[in-house]
Amino acid sequence: MLYLFFTLLGFVLGSTLFAYWVPKIIRHVDIRELPADHNPGVANAFMYGGFFCGMLSLILELAKGFVPVFFGQHFLDVHSLLFIPVLIAPVFGHAFPFFQKEKGGKAITASFGVLLGLFPEMRPAVYLAFFFIFFSLIVVVSPHSFRSVVTFGLFAFCVLFTVKVPSIQIGSFLITAIVIYRHFIKYLGEPLHIRLFKHTA
Repeated sequence: MLYLFFTLLGFVLGSTLFAYWVPKIIRHVDIRELPADHNPGVANAFMYGGFFCGMLSLILELAKGFVPVFFGQHFLDVHSLLFIPVLIAPVFGHAFPFFQKEKGGKAITASFGVLLGLFPEMRPAVYLAFFFIFFSLIVVVSPHSFRSVVTFGLFAFCVLFTVKVPSIQIGSFLITAIVIYRHFIKYLGEPLHIRLFKHTA
């Protein structure tokens, strides 16, 4: 069954933590050990692996969400509720990887990849990018965990009211739930700070 095939493809790709493996293979550094957050994500790949490792990690992390969704929608019915697992599989796999003994990442880049895979329906990706930039540069919410919670929450509500495709609506809410869980459960108790505009000095 093609729905199952693309769901499994997304989960396998999602479970492959490229941002962890690229610096480990190229630079021989373990980005889960060096940073304080122990997150195998793109930001730490840039910070501890350098620009090349960071860019390669970014491309691969986006691709693992993009590929199963983009190609899946050419063989499957996006309007079918069976398409929901195809949408969430890369994000779920990244957050709870099958191949890693340790926990996965926060799944932000994988989420962007999934939403870009919905092309030519670009509204979900645009919403997420807009709120991510807005709460990073205009109304700056910190720590990062709270910013992600607010960003994904507003993204999901915008999708609900403007994208009248039930599979995309439900998929967006489930993706949001996974990302919020991966952020909120770890950083519960950190003080919340809100300020206008990011300091450039």
